[in-house]
Amino acid sequence: MNVLTLNVGSSSLKFGIHRVQQRQAMAVAEGEIDTRDGQKRLLLQDESGQSTEHAWNGELDDDSLRKLQQLAGDEPFGAVAHRIVHGGPALREHSLIDAEVLARIEAAASFAPLHVPAALRWIRHAQKALPNAKQVACLDTAFHHPLPDLSRVLPLPRELQAKGIERYGFHGLSCESIVAQLDVMPERLIIAHLGSGASLTAVRRGKSVDTSMGMTPTGGIIMGTRPGDLDPGVMLFLMREGHAGPRELEDLLEHRSGLRGISGVSADMRALREAAGNASAELALEQFTLSVAREAAAMAVVLGGIDLLVFTGGIGEHDGATRERVAAWLAPCFGNLRTRVLPAQENHVMALHAARLAAA
Repeated sequence: MNVLTLNVGSSSLKFGIHRVQQRQAMAVAEGEIDTRDGQKRLLLQDESGQSTEHAWNGELDDDSLRKLQQLAGDEPFGAVAHRIVHGGPALREHSLIDAEVLARIEAAASFAPLHVPAALRWIRHAQKALPNAKQVACLDTAFHHPLPDLSRVLPLPRELQAKGIERYGFHGLSCESIVAQLDVMPERLIIAHLGSGASLTAVRRGKSVDTSMGMTPTGGIIMGTRPGDLDPGVMLFLMREGHAGPRELEDLLEHRSGLRGISGVSADMRALREAAGNASAELALEQFTLSVAREAAAMAVVLGGIDLLVFTGGIGEHDGATRERVAAWLAPCFGNLRTRVLPAQENHVMALHAARLAAA
């Protein structure tokens, strides 16, 4: 079965084309459709690792999907896997998308307003452009369900749980891919998915038992443009004093905080590294690594120690200075900590789930 995986961003569409056979997925091509700077580019990496860039005219949605079908060859896609950041309280497992599942995803839009509506648009595009392919929702929250109550329940009135207010956890597809890559599963594993969005997850015997993000992907450690955990009194102060309303707060917390807010330079780790001598940029880097180390230490308390710390995600995989600094922060408490670097193979995991559900 040919499977197309779609991972939607605000200005790009990351995709993977996989050939799935006998529970094995082979990547035919992976890449990104980038619309930044007002142009459309297809950044493509084939199975040999060769990268090419293509440009073409047309609309981003249906035209792009037809272009991807051409890349897959003569056999049509049997399934399209959509990464759904948040399924809300009513959708906890990877699922074939029918009218009921689609309604549940729509109901979860307010939990992740920057992610879910964009994914919904692409589901509808795929239904139109690839009508014979089965559509599959792959949830970033599924790996964490069910979390133990010790981690899941937030310190708020119990009646709010009925409204879906609890810790969900994210980057679950990444975590699932890391667990699948380990030949020997350590009893006490911490996964540090470090990218523009970043989180840490405590895994005991292959199961998520705690994670840094909470009800939404805004919480946890410092991220590219998100602050992570923040004194809620700051937001109350801004609203009480008339400095911000809901929309301004959303913009502040999603787009203007984190590394970008601290540095005043950029949310991009590479740009911050290049800004050597800029005190604010250096502070942002130091605060980021400290927040990762502090959260890893907290996860060690939950697990009763650390057998392995895995770095993944764009920063985790490619920024050695970040990994070294995090390890240095942790050394006084954990000594010679065992670490590994593994790729986040989200497309691979999504392709396997989609093929399994489409064939059922």
